[in-house]
Amino acid sequence: MSILVEQRLADSPYIETVMQGQAVRDGSAIRPAEYCWHLVFVQEHGNLHPLVVGPWTTAGVAAWQAGGEILWIKFKPGVFMPHLPFHHLIDRETPMPEGVGQSFWLKSSVWQLPSYENVETFIDRLVREEVLVRDPVVTAVLENQPHDLSPRTVRHHFQRATGLTQNQIQQVVRAQQAATLLEQGTS
Repeated sequence: MSILVEQRLADSPYIETVMQGQAVRDGSAIRPAEYCWHLVFVQEHGNLHPLVVGPWTTAGVAAWQAGGEILWIKFKPGVFMPHLPFHHLIDRETPMPEGVGQSFWLKSSVWQLPSYENVETFIDRLVREEVLVRDPVVTAVLENQPHDLSPRTVRHHFQRATGLTQNQIQQVVRAQQAATLLEQGTS
C-alpha cells in the first residue's frame, strides 16, 4: 500500500470520522462520490496545505506524493460553515490561506493545525466561535424523525447545510451500500 491510514470515530456531534495518513510512496486511488465535506490538512516538505474539500457528486481519482502527511476531518451531514456557501465547494478542493508554521487562516482568524488526537477540541473551538454550525433539520430528516416542515423548507435547509438535495444524498448512500455489498461478495 502506498498510503498508511488510521481512522477513528469522533466524540463530537459535528464529526463523522477523523483520519490520518502517511504516504510512503506516490500513489492514487478511485475516490467515490461523497455527500459529506472535509477539512484536509496536508503537510509536505515542512509546508502545511489546508483544504476545504466539498461533497463530490461523482467518483474521481485522489492522488498523493510520497512523504506527505494528511489529516482528514469528515463532517456529518448538516454541519457547515455559514461564511463558505456550498455552491463554492461542490466537487472542489479549495485551498485555505496558509499561516506561519503550523497555522492557517479561516474566517479572518489564524488557527493552529489540529492533531489527530485533539480534533474534537479544535472543532469545539470552531463551534464556540460560530465558524461551524449544525442544522438540526437535516439531521432529523436523514434520521426519519417526524417534522412538520414543508418540502420547500426542507429543500432550503438541505441546500444551505449540505449543498445537495435530500435525493442526491440518498443516491450516494445507496451507491455506497451497493459497493459495500459487492466488496462482501453479495450480488
